[in-house]
Amino acid sequence: MMAGIPRTLLLVAAGLGLSSACGQMNYDSERQAMLEELREESRQSEQYGAPPLSEPILEVIARVPRHEFVPEDLRRYAYENRPLPIGAQQTISQPYIVALMTDLAEVTKDDVVLEIGTGSGYQAAVLSEIAGRVFTIEIIEMLGRRAADDLARLGYDNVTARIGDGYAGWPDEAPFDAILVTAAPEEIPEPLIEQLAVGGRMVIPVGAEDEVQILQVLSKQEDGRVIVHNVTAVRFVPLTRDEN
Repeated sequence: MMAGIPRTLLLVAAGLGLSSACGQMNYDSERQAMLEELREESRQSEQYGAPPLSEPILEVIARVPRHEFVPEDLRRYAYENRPLPIGAQQTISQPYIVALMTDLAEVTKDDVVLEIGTGSGYQAAVLSEIAGRVFTIEIIEMLGRRAADDLARLGYDNVTARIGDGYAGWPDEAPFDAILVTAAPEEIPEPLIEQLAVGGRMVIPVGAEDEVQILQVLSKQEDGRVIVHNVTAVRFVPLTRDEN
């Protein structure tokens, strides 16, 4: 025993260190459990026409620390396969949906990607792992600033965030090889179609809040035509517009 330090305090200090280490181990084990759950949901969803999740995307999901993008008091639920509240009546999306949308976008390392609805920053972080550059827009200032801080703190240096109306897109940085929309408009915003590059893909949930929403994939052809593919029924918060 060290001189001047009671044995009980040493035991408490050791316990705190062990608890902290175990906490990190728990995140690791919970993350692996989440991946297995995502694989199982993917197998089940195939029966309803959804494409299977690819292993490379699941590996990306495994690398991104979802617990860093949820409120501290909810971190024990961070690796459960469900959405969680992040404030301002918004949520961090279910990991399966994040993985599915990322997979459907078919992003490559040289792509420039636009995300509409930064939210917690989690989807942007996932995209950052596989894209060249990511631009993300959030209309709710509190969420946008917090997400930008978290992304910078965690070293996602290829992500640029701004506060604004995502319906209008980001014309100064267009065209985009992929566009992901993480809130549901009732109709696909025309500015986003215009800002999608030829050969690009947009992944977007479409439908009113009180109706069935459909996750759609749009691909732009060389002649400017847009082909729309319905993937699966989903539930997203509505896409908020700037009324000013």
